[in-house]
Amino acid sequence: MSAATTTEQTLARYYHLHARLYDATRWSFLFGRSDLQARIAALRSPQRILEIGCGTGRNLARLAHCFPAAQLIGLDLSADMLARARTHLRQHRSRVILRQQIYSQPLAPAPGFDLIVLSYCLSMINPGWEQVIRSARQDLMADGLMAVVDFHDTRWPAFRRWMAVNHVRMEGQLLPELQTHFQPLDSAVRRAYGGAWRYLRFIGTPRPIVHR
Repeated sequence: MSAATTTEQTLARYYHLHARLYDATRWSFLFGRSDLQARIAALRSPQRILEIGCGTGRNLARLAHCFPAAQLIGLDLSADMLARARTHLRQHRSRVILRQQIYSQPLAPAPGFDLIVLSYCLSMINPGWEQVIRSARQDLMADGLMAVVDFHDTRWPAFRRWMAVNHVRMEGQLLPELQTHFQPLDSAVRRAYGGAWRYLRFIGTPRPIVHR
């Protein structure tokens, strides 16, 4: 069994336990999601949106409301989280497709999305987050937007270890890789709870793919 498969199974079990409590508890520390959406809207009016790791669908529902002409796809590996998402997205069901699957390769041979969103997802894909970024680059149209909000780092080793218990890696690893594959349009690192940790916001357009 590969490390990636083991991680997927572990996360599926984790969210089986947490799905019912997720929306009631995560608001207190998953910062920046509404701000990210507002900044996306100031830059584009996307027509084809992909959210990777859509979870309970709260964020996808906000995107559907903000962009009423858009078609949306939400992916998640957890059946329990997607069951919640179907409830939250009921009023948008004619425009939203939900799929239970991991995202380890592009969804189609040609780019098909003008917005790809990852909200507190990449930091939990260990191993495999680099491949997710590369695949998103291939799925994104040339003038599309890659939009990410996620944990960045912490100066407290004990907190870093605690987050690792909850499958989150907080070592500042995401931003440099995003900047490698996407030209930043809007990027920042912000403090949370007086600096207990920092989270990142990133919006960028695809850099040319270099074939080696």
